[in-house]
Amino acid sequence: MSKTTRIVIVGGGIAGLLLATRLGNTLGRSGRAEITLIDKSPTHIWKPMLHTIAAGTRDVQQQQVIYLAHARDHGFNYQPGEMEGLDRTARFVKLGALHSKSGEVVMGPRTVGYDVLILALGSRANDFGTPGVLDHCHFIDSQAQADAFNEALRVRIFQSVVNKSPLRVSIVGAGATGVELAAELSRLLEVASSYGDPHIRSRLNLTLYESGPRILAAFPPTVSASSQAQLQHIGFTVRTGTRVTAAEPDGLRLGDGSLQPADLMVWAAGVKAPDFLGKLEGIASNRSGQIAIKPTLQTQDDDTLFALGDCSTLTLEGNERPLAPTAQVATQQAQHLAKHLPAWLDGGALPEFAFHDFGSLVSLSDYNAFGTLGQFGFFRGGFIKGRFAQLSHAMLYRQHQQALHGFGKSMALWTAERINGLVQPKIRLI
Repeated sequence: MSKTTRIVIVGGGIAGLLLATRLGNTLGRSGRAEITLIDKSPTHIWKPMLHTIAAGTRDVQQQQVIYLAHARDHGFNYQPGEMEGLDRTARFVKLGALHSKSGEVVMGPRTVGYDVLILALGSRANDFGTPGVLDHCHFIDSQAQADAFNEALRVRIFQSVVNKSPLRVSIVGAGATGVELAAELSRLLEVASSYGDPHIRSRLNLTLYESGPRILAAFPPTVSASSQAQLQHIGFTVRTGTRVTAAEPDGLRLGDGSLQPADLMVWAAGVKAPDFLGKLEGIASNRSGQIAIKPTLQTQDDDTLFALGDCSTLTLEGNERPLAPTAQVATQQAQHLAKHLPAWLDGGALPEFAFHDFGSLVSLSDYNAFGTLGQFGFFRGGFIKGRFAQLSHAMLYRQHQQALHGFGKSMALWTAERINGLVQPKIRLI
């Protein structure tokens, strides 16, 4: 393998950052390849945690990974930028202009050459072209969007405190993001009630809309039913089988023509890849823009191009449906490629990816958690809830930290978080 082999990874989410870390530690540090990670954000946040950043119940400063510092420690390069296109003939990635928060052009459009390209761009909610959604609804697909929602939320909370008015929140989409965000908002206002307004939680009027017959459709029915009962127990309205046809400045228009007033609206329905992926010439994709890949994780049309996680679609042999766009799938795909890519670069064969289902978990803040164990381990397929499920859910993040930083640093980060929790407010106040 040439020492100058250029491996470019686009997207610093769960799969992208884990893969860059593993390949940097092996190929990058040894000089066998040059590993470059590209992401438009300077920091990484574990995506399943974004709803807590949006609610303000976690300190984002403690949870984020700074790409530049992490790259230095793990033998890869980081370049800020947002992918806009691809030239497979000349083998370079097209990056758009990089702007500051004030709109100033920090860096113009440029290209980055590659020998092997790995796309790990994640996914975002799908508005399905619903009128008004992009103008009036918040999304929780990135740290920037979570921060924007939190800022708007704190304004609305302040107005509710001053005016003693209801705080009406509507969430469209009852997947894990929508359900967990709803519970986190309740917990936020319970804590906030101790900071001067004991009635602020009672003024929260939250409605969760789902077009399907049940919430958490990707989870087993027992998890869906238990989660819905918990949400209703804490006072929320759950409307299944309800289609939202438009978002307007002061609320949501439903399929029956009625307007449901709301002060804050969140769109957490559907999944789609970045728009440009579905337009890449010669690369097969589905209607959601996800790139079709082979079991080797290579695209069906170009063996030097790989796609991982939510931006890809893969139906394994014997399965009727593609793998779900989950953190579990993204993590396992990154681990698989990190293990086998070095030998492939030396001329070996790439083994096919095999997914191991370790179960699914949903956490409703401090209220409860529900899940099922996978088809591996002692209690195969068992239903879990309560404290054990909450601890199991929390361990997923700790495992992610350990995969990135190693045992020692991840334990130090956990200890620092616990200590800060003793002296800092439990919620974001400013």
